[in-house]
Amino acid sequence: MKKVTLYTTTSCPYCVRAKELLKRKQIPFTEITVAWDDELAWQEMQKRSGMKTVPQIFFGEKCIGGFTDLAAIDAKGELESALKD
Repeated sequence: MKKVTLYTTTSCPYCVRAKELLKRKQIPFTEITVAWDDELAWQEMQKRSGMKTVPQIFFGEKCIGGFTDLAAIDAKGELESALKD
């Protein structure tokens, strides 16, 4: 299974929803909390994806987008297959 990584902030409702969806599906993930005043973490996140919003969700090294992208993959029934190596 591909490693799942989420970049989140503590005040983001979409971050919470993404984590809840993954927990409900029993998919393990690594969470990297990005503080608003942590310029280095924001730069790392933006460098990986080219995006400036959270959550940013990675399957392996590929950014699949944010919560709505994750939910769309799940709604299509493709979440488990997208995580296969």
